[in-house]
Amino acid sequence: MITYPQIDPVAVSLGPLKVHWYGLMYMVGFAAAWWLGNRRADKPNSGWTREQVGDLVFYGAMGVILGGRLGYVLFYNFDKFLADPVWLFEVWTGGMSFHGGAIGVLVAFGLFARKTGKRYFDVADFMVPMVPIGLAAGRLGNFMNAELWGHPSNVPWAMIFPTDPMQVPRHPSQLYEFALEGVVLFLVLWFYSARPRPAGAVTGLFGVGYGLGRITCEFFRTPDVQIGYLHGGWLTEGMLLSAPMVVIGTAMVIWAYRRHQPGATA
Repeated sequence: MITYPQIDPVAVSLGPLKVHWYGLMYMVGFAAAWWLGNRRADKPNSGWTREQVGDLVFYGAMGVILGGRLGYVLFYNFDKFLADPVWLFEVWTGGMSFHGGAIGVLVAFGLFARKTGKRYFDVADFMVPMVPIGLAAGRLGNFMNAELWGHPSNVPWAMIFPTDPMQVPRHPSQLYEFALEGVVLFLVLWFYSARPRPAGAVTGLFGVGYGLGRITCEFFRTPDVQIGYLHGGWLTEGMLLSAPMVVIGTAMVIWAYRRHQPGATA
């Protein structure tokens, strides 16, 4: 067993103002996307300017925050929302959903494409390789908050989290998600997108990669207490929401390559 590092979830306290590590991790993700996007925009004939990258990161950030909050409320705590609709706006109490944030970002891509006159998948394929860095940062934030821990386990790297009422060694599932949904997915997408690909292929690969990584990690992660397990006692809400990403992402990759075969109609 590995001792969980004692981490104060509050990074900075300035009187009544408290800045949490989890919030800072969001800033790290947005800053990384901006920096990486600028690197690609600076390449000859990229079709992008630094100003456009900055605008797109802003659009994406709004999609993440608004979509993530709405997704958490609708997918994970709808009963609480019905009992207290004002709770939707109490973002300081915590609660964000990746799948809601993903929907928000997809909408943001569409709004940005409409504003700039770019094709939708030119925008999406440019941006999604940078997204896993933000996912990795977010999972580190979960780890620092000692939340979303895994099932009890006797593996050598199991940890006892201070927020666990049972105080038993558990899988550090946040770090599993950091590795699969963050580091591994970033490397796959970054190198795959380094060469020209059919429109939509990079975005589709993101869906496949994230969906598979999230479903895998869900087998080690304790489900949200207000939902628990779904059908059969093994299916989780995260699995249910991620499975369509794998199916749709696979279909998108196949469609992208078939559409761009010699003789295909663009």
